[in-house]
Amino acid sequence: CGDCGLKLWGITPARPYANRRLTKSQRTVNRTYGGSRCHACTRNRILRAFLVEEQKIVKQVLLEKQRAAKKEAKAQKKGGKK
Repeated sequence: CGDCGLKLWGITPARPYANRRLTKSQRTVNRTYGGSRCHACTRNRILRAFLVEEQKIVKQVLLEKQRAAKKEAKAQKKGGKK
C-alpha cells in the first residue's frame, strides 16, 4: 500500500517485465485505488472526502442562516422607525 506500507492482497508480485505479461486481473484489484492502496486506506480516503464535502455544505448552510438573520434584523429595524 502506498499509504501504510502493507502488502496488497490479490496482486501478484512481479518485476516490471514479468508484470507486463500478467493478465489485468493479476495486476490489479477491482476497486477504487485498486493497484496502489489497501482496503483500509481506500475506505479512509473515501470517508475523508465525504466528510470534507459535508463540512462545506454545513458551512454554507450556516452562512445562509446568518445572512437571513441579518436581513430580518435589518427589516425589523426599518419597520420599527415608522
